[in-house]
Amino acid sequence: MSLFFRPSFHHFLSVRLLGTAAPRTLNGKHLESSSFQGGDACPVALSFEDPSAFRVKSFGELLRALGVFRLCSVPILVNNCGKLMSFARSLLGKRGFSLILRPTVYAQFVAGETEGEIAVAMEKMSSLGLRPMLAASVSKVRVLVDAEYTYMNPALSLVTMAMMKKFNQKGAWIWNTYQCYLKESRLLLLDAISQSVDQSFCLGVKLVRGAYMDKERKLAKQEGRPDPVHQSWEDTNDSYNGNLDIMLDLISLHPQCYRIIVATHNEESVRHAVSRMGGLGIDKHAGSVCFGQLLGMCDHVSLTLAQQGYSVYKSVPYGSVDDTVPYLVRRAQENRTVLQGIRKERDLLRQELRRRLREGLTGGRK
Repeated sequence: MSLFFRPSFHHFLSVRLLGTAAPRTLNGKHLESSSFQGGDACPVALSFEDPSAFRVKSFGELLRALGVFRLCSVPILVNNCGKLMSFARSLLGKRGFSLILRPTVYAQFVAGETEGEIAVAMEKMSSLGLRPMLAASVSKVRVLVDAEYTYMNPALSLVTMAMMKKFNQKGAWIWNTYQCYLKESRLLLLDAISQSVDQSFCLGVKLVRGAYMDKERKLAKQEGRPDPVHQSWEDTNDSYNGNLDIMLDLISLHPQCYRIIVATHNEESVRHAVSRMGGLGIDKHAGSVCFGQLLGMCDHVSLTLAQQGYSVYKSVPYGSVDDTVPYLVRRAQENRTVLQGIRKERDLLRQELRRRLREGLTGGRK
């Protein structure tokens, strides 16, 4: 299957593309030499408590991340970031606003604006053992169709499933997204699996928790419908891990026909996936299971996974400062739970900074 997208660097695409990538390396070493090989019954226990995961970050990158995450942890700033950015834009003008935002929040979460800037970001990610989810004008890419609001999803899924039937005869090139905070996510996933069996096509799944909880509940209340979202965080976790188990069981039996990207910042779900992969004998190098996080967030999880040899993708937005402001505001407002949960990552960044400062004072090497 060949796709052609002409990237427009001032717009976002709701379609994510996974490109086939060369073997990942870290510090010149192939990650495939990791101590856990797919199929082992007892995978190496993942620890997300080690600040040395950030050893590949520069001192400036550590400082920037620490500062940005500190701001993102202040509720009043997160809840009003749209208004604050709009005020700053009008007060400082386009140039002044860009001068402040570009080296800080923009640089943390956005790959860049020009092809050259994006190429540099991609090269940096590759050196860390990470892969980009980015629009690409190449063949042999996997297309991940994002889910949206519940009133849009039926149409999106209908088109996506039709594309799967056409293009997924020999492999999972078209993937659909399942939002596990929705009560109906289990039924939707099982229905997709049933269709893939009945109509003999491969199924690619992007598994997420979901980002539209507030709006979904508000719309349901306005229209007199039952709340479509799980009532508690624990219920959503159970939904996510249950759907994950269904896919991993299928992958263990038919690794060429079923694929999943475990798109989550939740450490327990990541550990659960890794443990199940080991128990089911799923080869982490086969490409049937990969992990995904947002660029600039949850790097302690992404880097640890990459250093253990798992396939890890970063969702990479791009564009000018003005064009990416809505994205940055949306991430802040719709992912409050994620942003409030970055305290741990902030603590690990502090520990790594302190280690480097101590080594600098004592004449040690990084």
